[in-house]
Amino acid sequence: MATATVATTPEGIPVIILKEGSSRTYGKEALRANIAAVKAIEEALKSTYGPRGMDKMLVDSLGDITITNDGATILDKMDLQHPTGKLLVQIAKGQDEETADGTKTAVILAGELAKKAEDLLYKEIHPTIIVSGYKKAEEIALKTIQDIAQPVSINDTDVLRKVALTSLGSKAVAGAREYLADLVVKAVAQVAELRGDKWYVDLDNVQIVKKHGGSINDTQLVYGIVVDKEVVHPGMQKRIENAKIALLDASLEVEKPELDAEIRINDPTQMHKFLEEEENILKEKVDKIAATGANVVICQKGIDEVAQHYLAKKGILAVRRAKKSDLEKLARATGGRVISNIDELTSQDLGYAALVEERKVGEDKMVFVEGAKNPKSVSILIRGGLERVVDETERALRDALGTVADVIRDGRAVAGGGAVEIEIAKRLRKYAPQVGGKEQLAIEAYANAIEGLIMILAENAGLDPIDKLMQLRSLHENETNKWYGLNLFTGNPEDMWKLGVIEPALVKMNAIKAATEAVALVLRIDDIVAAGKKGGSEPGGKKEKEEKSSED
Repeated sequence: MATATVATTPEGIPVIILKEGSSRTYGKEALRANIAAVKAIEEALKSTYGPRGMDKMLVDSLGDITITNDGATILDKMDLQHPTGKLLVQIAKGQDEETADGTKTAVILAGELAKKAEDLLYKEIHPTIIVSGYKKAEEIALKTIQDIAQPVSINDTDVLRKVALTSLGSKAVAGAREYLADLVVKAVAQVAELRGDKWYVDLDNVQIVKKHGGSINDTQLVYGIVVDKEVVHPGMQKRIENAKIALLDASLEVEKPELDAEIRINDPTQMHKFLEEEENILKEKVDKIAATGANVVICQKGIDEVAQHYLAKKGILAVRRAKKSDLEKLARATGGRVISNIDELTSQDLGYAALVEERKVGEDKMVFVEGAKNPKSVSILIRGGLERVVDETERALRDALGTVADVIRDGRAVAGGGAVEIEIAKRLRKYAPQVGGKEQLAIEAYANAIEGLIMILAENAGLDPIDKLMQLRSLHENETNKWYGLNLFTGNPEDMWKLGVIEPALVKMNAIKAATEAVALVLRIDDIVAAGKKGGSEPGGKKEKEEKSSED
C-alpha cells in the first residue's frame, strides 16, 4: 500500500498533509485493491448460488450460529471491514428491500463485471471508457428483459405458484416447497389491493409468527391474526364463535393522577368506600364494553385483576399488552377500529371474526383470530424441529412472498435457469460492433460477465460450464428458443417456462441495475484516504494517554 502523508515544496521543505497514522492508496493500486475486495466477496458467495448451491455457517462474536444461503443475511452477518465490501453489503440490502430476492445475483454479477473490467484495465483501457460501455450494455440488458418478459395477472395462480416454487427451490426448505408455495400465493393474493388500475401489495400485512416444534409441514396460513399472548384470566372462555372484537388502545386499570395527591382517611369505612369506588370505576368500564355487544377484548395496555374478574363474569375473552402492530393488523383483518377512549366505543367500532380461540403451540399459548369476512391481513405460523430451521424457513418465506408480490405489482415474469442471461449476452454481442471503439470491448466484457452467472450455476451443479454454455448459445440462435435454460437436475438445456422455472422480471432488472452501479462506482475511485484508527499514536489517542500516565 502506498502512503503519502508528507509532500515537499520545490525547495524541498516537507509539508504534512494528512494526520499521523493516516494512509493513502492512489492510482492503479487503489483500483486493484477495490476490485480485489469485490472479487473476494463474490468468491465467498458464489458457492451458494442456484438450487444446487451450498449453505454457509456464520458464527458471531457471542457464539450464535446462523446457517443460511440467503445472500443478504450472509453479507450482513459477515461483519466486513473493507470499505468496498461494505458498499456491496448496502447493494445486497437495497436489492433485498426493493425486490426481496436476487441479492446473490446482484453481488455475483458485480464480481464478474469487476473481473472483466480488471482484464480491460490491463489492456490500458481507461476506467471511464469501461464505465461508459457498461452503462450502454445495461440499457440493452434492461430493454431485452422488457422485450421478452411475459405479462402475468393476479388471477394466473399457476404462474404465481411457479414463481414461489422457483424462489423456494434454492433454499434449505426445498423439500417442503410445494406446500409452502401454496401458502405464499394464498397469503399474497389475500392482502393485495387494487388501487386505480394497479395492484398494490403491502407485505407488512402478512404477519409471520415463529414457534419451533413440529415439522415444516405443520406451518399454517391463518386468515386472520395470531396474537402471541394468552387469555388473561383462567375463568374466561377459551373459545368464542361469531366474535365481536373490541380493539382498545386504552388501559382497563384505575388511572393514577399525574400530580402527587394525599388522601387522609380517619375511618375504616372511608377506606372501604375508597376501594369500592375503584371497583365501581372498573365495573363501569367493563359494563360500557359489554353494552356494545363485544365478547372479545384485545387491549394494547394493562387490564386490572378486578376488571379481569368482571370481564370473565360477562363471558368476555380478554387479551392484554398486545403489540401495536398486532392491533393494526387486527383492525384490517376484522374490520374493527382501534379505540383510545372506552367512552367512545360503539357497536360500529367492533371487528368480526368467526372464531377466536386460545391454542397451545409448542410450549406457549396463543390466541388465534380466524374467519374474518374479507381479511386484508393474514398470518403464517411457521413450525420446524429446530430453531435454526424455523429461522431459515422465515427467510425463505419472506423471499418467496416478495417475489410473488413483485410479479403482481409489476405484472411481468421471465424464465430462470440462465435463459434471460443468454438472451441478453446474445443481443449485446450483436450491439457491440455498432458502438465500435474501445467501448465495444467493454460491452463484450459485460456479455461475458452476464454469462458468468450461468457458468457458476453449472459449476455448483457439478456440470461442465463451458460445454453447457456453448449448448445454450447454439439453441438461442433460434428465436423460438428464447426460454431455453439449464436444468441443473438433469444437466440438459430445456424450456424453462414449460419446466415452471419462472422469476419476476423486476428482480432481474433490479439486480442488473444494482450490479452495474456498484462496479461503476468502484471503477471511478482512484484514491483511498484512510484516517488513522482511534487509540493509535495520534494526539489524544489511547497510546499517548498511557505514555503520559506512565511519566506521571
